[in-house]
Amino acid sequence: MKLLLAFSGAFLLSAVATEFLPEIYESGDARFGFYLIAGVFVQIILEFFSKGAEHGHLHVHNDVAQFPYALFVSLCIHAFLEGMPLQEANGMTYGVAIHKIPIAFIFTGFLISNKASLAKILLVIGLFAVMSPLGSFIAQHAEFTIDAMLPIKALVAGIVLHVSTTLILESSDGHQFNLAKMLVMLAGAGLAFLI
Repeated sequence: MKLLLAFSGAFLLSAVATEFLPEIYESGDARFGFYLIAGVFVQIILEFFSKGAEHGHLHVHNDVAQFPYALFVSLCIHAFLEGMPLQEANGMTYGVAIHKIPIAFIFTGFLISNKASLAKILLVIGLFAVMSPLGSFIAQHAEFTIDAMLPIKALVAGIVLHVSTTLILESSDGHQFNLAKMLVMLAGAGLAFLI
């Protein structure tokens, strides 16, 4: 799981650097830096509720009897926002898809350990799975998003920058050099450049 997280973090970081940032700053408008930093802070706020599930771990006790609605809503908002600028099959689309796999595994494991029914697990994971495509669909078909797409991309770039760097940093034990992790990260970054 740690290697998958390192791979997805490097992939996302590379995709943001090669796809979103050049497009955002091509306009020459420095205001987009505000949206980028705002995205970092939006993600920090979302993580307060999601307990870190976006970057591979869940700080929730497994014996919680009530469904963690705040965590689930936060994950859905995160996925929805990440999906908004993804109208094409590009590196960011694949990076976001890869990034969602560990989140789905972790949340499913949490639900199983709390003895949730299969129907509830399928419903919850199904709702989570449609959030990014729903964000993309709304961004493509809602008129208000046409003029706001660059600020949305800058906001999402901030979110993804925070998540990707956290994934990379937290995927190592004791912040020690790990050859397998380094190779996986190079593969993730290289693949994002190729796509």
